[in-house]
Amino acid sequence: MTELVTPSRKKRPEFRNINAFKDLPGYRWPLAALVSGMHRASGLIMFLLLPFIIWMFDSSLSSEISFGKFKAAFNVGMLGLPGAIWKLVALALIWAYLHHFIAGIRHLWMDTHHHAVSKEFGKSSAVVTLVLSIGLTIILGAKLFGLY
Repeated sequence: MTELVTPSRKKRPEFRNINAFKDLPGYRWPLAALVSGMHRASGLIMFLLLPFIIWMFDSSLSSEISFGKFKAAFNVGMLGLPGAIWKLVALALIWAYLHHFIAGIRHLWMDTHHHAVSKEFGKSSAVVTLVLSIGLTIILGAKLFGLY
């Protein structure tokens, strides 16, 4: 009878009772898994901020008066919160949209090109996704906060 563990191969560790507080913080996700998780998180952010998106769209297009209120929300503030908070919410929305869009293209590419599913492509496309989404967010955030 052959044994599953040969003397040349090291026995893999068995995890029976995983302690979430002790074992999980030390776990390092691969970059591709991190980008995939962020893709889901960005979709959730866009879903949760949907009322804010609808308000921005409605108030920016309804009339000149509502557009003035829209601009005032980002400059002066609204609902007792300063304008910088509303700009940060809009910046989170910008990042969520950009990341979700770019990561979605990445996932579609991997779905349609079977040779693209490899560790190397997963890591390199994850890096490209992060660089593009964060870089574009910084550029648009600089415009949002009036740096140019």
